Amino acid sequence: MSKTVLVVDDDPTQRRLIQAVLERDGFAVAHAESGDAAVDHLVAGAKADVILLDLVMPRLSGQDTLKELRARGFDQPVIVVTAQGGIDTVVQAMQAGACDFFVKPASPERIIVSIRNALSMGDLRGEVDRLKKHKTGRFTFADMVGTSPAMAMVKRMGERAAKSSIPILITGESGVGKEVIARAVHGSSDRAGKPFVAVNCGALPENLVESILFGHEKGSFTGATDKHLGKFQEANGGTLFLDEVGELPLDMQVKLLRALQESEIDPVGSKRSVKVDVRIVSATNRDLSQAVAEGRFREDLFYRLNVFPIEAPALRERKGDIPALVDHFIRRFNVEEGKKVVGCAPETLACLGAHDWPGNVRQLENAVYRAIILSDAPYLQPYDFPAISGVLAPSPEAAPAAASPHSQPLSPQAAQELLAELPAESPVRILDDRGHLRTLEDIERDLIQLAIEIYSGHMSEVARRLGIGRSTLYRKVREQGLDGIIKGDDDGETEAA
Repeated sequence: MSKTVLVVDDDPTQRRLIQAVLERDGFAVAHAESGDAAVDHLVAGAKADVILLDLVMPRLSGQDTLKELRARGFDQPVIVVTAQGGIDTVVQAMQAGACDFFVKPASPERIIVSIRNALSMGDLRGEVDRLKKHKTGRFTFADMVGTSPAMAMVKRMGERAAKSSIPILITGESGVGKEVIARAVHGSSDRAGKPFVAVNCGALPENLVESILFGHEKGSFTGATDKHLGKFQEANGGTLFLDEVGELPLDMQVKLLRALQESEIDPVGSKRSVKVDVRIVSATNRDLSQAVAEGRFREDLFYRLNVFPIEAPALRERKGDIPALVDHFIRRFNVEEGKKVVGCAPETLACLGAHDWPGNVRQLENAVYRAIILSDAPYLQPYDFPAISGVLAPSPEAAPAAASPHSQPLSPQAAQELLAELPAESPVRILDDRGHLRTLEDIERDLIQLAIEIYSGHMSEVARRLGIGRSTLYRKVREQGLDGIIKGDDDGETEAA
């Protein structure tokens, strides 16, 4: 998924120049001709990952725009751009929340480096916030990734359940993110900030289940050299998440039922019961009603846990969330692994969206992690996911792929047809009639003329293929006297005469 840069500048020429630089590197570009328009753009919910903000604008200046954005809670990285003003102006902008600045006119390399650094800082800030919420138990449904109808239903139900202490049973396939939902329930309740304790019931040794859940006294059994509180007491005042609750032995199910009904536990070897205040959220990837019918799960415990059921959808049922999930994982693994991957190429997202994902979100997460580790390009390509796409990485001898995800290669058949139409003698000659090198200006003129003919005068495509901006291309066309081979059409594009 391409990152979107919001360019805020009252000069349309500057906006077009910066747009050409950014689009050539694969970024999407949005425009705002004033500070007010930039604020309205973000208030309307439009996407902007980075903001390029001109400091000198009529009405609302860049400084005031930055203050207004921060006051409204927009935390996107802001890079200030100025053509005039001293160091004091820049310092004030940095103090107001800008992350970088450059002076117009800036080189394309300077602009791209600044934006990528801003994205890296944004990824780092987002990861710190995520870990802080995870650690303090304040992760909410607003922090969950996904806006598909299936996830919207889960969020609505979870927010309702979070307002009370009603027991919740989360069902769904393995890897769908049941623990994430449980953490969101906890963070959205009045127990936010209190302990959240997760227990994988399927991984507990059968002879230690009771001790791990309810605790034990010192000397209560061989090896009990110290007193152990147990998970219920660790979660006292907060939430206890029982993952894979269907794996509990039947004898432990009886004791769990009593703990839920009486809000008290009996630690192993203790002479007195201990009162606990715990909110129970359980999860399973099995059909507990069938387990009840087969006698593997107590019916009374099932009804006690299944007061408020929430079904977590499989990833194949919410494929519209795949781009957002991939973007989330890329930001996270960029920080963890010190990488600077910008996003996915469109063909890569199409490939990921077509996959069924039997392992659900966990499988997608691991696939993106592997791709991030192995990728050296700014955009993940299909060959970075060989197990899913079936496409192998190109050999080192092969020509490097284009960096921009918007550059679509010609099919082999189209390439052959194009080559067949070219004259036997190349129109772009390197040597003159005497065998000497031609001037760079002459070679450039022939190359531009050839590109215009090949791409039928579509100047955006010509500029993209030549690796220059459209404004630069038009300037070279005028300088080289090639105006006569192009003509304007109704859309403002040009085509070969």
